[in-house]
Amino acid sequence: MRLAVVVQRYGADISGGAELHARYVAERLAAHAEVRVLTTCAHEHVTWRNDFPPGADSLHGVEIERFRVDRPRDVIDFGRCSERVFNHTHSLDEELRWLLSEGPVCRDLVTRLRRSGDEFDVVLIFSVRYYQSYYAARTAAARAVLVPTAEREAAIGLQIFQPIFRGVRAIMYNSFEERAMINAVSGNAHVPGDVVGVGSEVPARTDPDRARAKYGLNNPYVTYVGRIEANKGCAELFTYFTAYLDRSNRPLDLVLVGTPTMPVPSHPHIRHLGYVADADKFDVMAGAEALIMPSYFESLSMVVLEAWALGRPVLVNAKCDVLVGQSLRSNAGLYYADVREFEASLDRLLDQPRLRSALGANGRDYFYRHYAWPVIEGKYLDMFARLKAEPPHHTMEPLPGWRQTRARLLPPAATTVSALPVGPVLPSRQAATVTAEGESGRT
Repeated sequence: MRLAVVVQRYGADISGGAELHARYVAERLAAHAEVRVLTTCAHEHVTWRNDFPPGADSLHGVEIERFRVDRPRDVIDFGRCSERVFNHTHSLDEELRWLLSEGPVCRDLVTRLRRSGDEFDVVLIFSVRYYQSYYAARTAAARAVLVPTAEREAAIGLQIFQPIFRGVRAIMYNSFEERAMINAVSGNAHVPGDVVGVGSEVPARTDPDRARAKYGLNNPYVTYVGRIEANKGCAELFTYFTAYLDRSNRPLDLVLVGTPTMPVPSHPHIRHLGYVADADKFDVMAGAEALIMPSYFESLSMVVLEAWALGRPVLVNAKCDVLVGQSLRSNAGLYYADVREFEASLDRLLDQPRLRSALGANGRDYFYRHYAWPVIEGKYLDMFARLKAEPPHHTMEPLPGWRQTRARLLPPAATTVSALPVGPVLPSRQAATVTAEGESGRT
């Protein structure tokens, strides 16, 4: 089988969730298929600046073709376009202008895919909201398997994406909540799909003491791993954590691992380690009392899964249905909706070692039952086999004509999203209980 993987950025040191997801899947499927990655020359996601040279490349045995981004993102124009389509009645043409502003605009990549003929049996496309994904899906619809990595935020309410969800050959969802959201916004239940997610390269052994010695982590600590930015809830995390310290006077540190796009507070109990090697990251995570994930928007949190693989409990933002749903289905995490619940949940985790142990054990079991690589690979291979055996029963809807495209009749995307069902998806046969002191969930 010949497989193309289309993704906006690709590299060994690119730690964005969707991009790392794409790399992990490409590398694992390379054991079962001929895999070729089609991507841009961009390294960072703010301006899409061309940092990699164009042309052939390879990483960990996977062949790569890189294409230059036609133009950098103008963040002011993107903000203006976002305000227009997210918050005002608008036209489909304005949504297409938003997509052009969002980027990464890479016409050569789309042309390469259009001219590929029967070179690829499957085109695996990551992250629906980007320019290259949208046009790749339209170009290769009959072979396109979409990994949306869609979060519950305004962009998912744009009308341009609904035909994509209804027209691709299949969809590999990250979570039950993502599938329910996309089904509700697009009416695409007829499209073959499965909830898959992604595995992770978690080491069999970790050494927390080595990380404590290397980074001077002398106090008990909780950790956050990922991009340090407001969109990930980090500003709220800093506010809640410092308020907690003021109230409790505990000798507790917050250890941050990741690249910042916002200022990190100067505080004796907030430690920013920056971007670290994977071995250091996992050692730090393994030594934490818990991982905190404050994000409001996730399609799936890889670091939460990694914490569970290491047997660590998590504390997540209750405003994110995906994180709450995963915590309930796994019985491996607590969640908070405000600063009081944050403080009470943190107290509970720190004061009840049996609860921490039970949550961590549940998380480890959940990870290996649902996110071990043989499980993930099997779901992809089963879907590819199904698509090969079944003819397509639907096609991609064409874009409407000039007049209809420019008619300002579309509702604000944020309004569309606000009308979608909310809440975690919890199968009735699963009970959110923990066999230790207390229950999984909100305190």
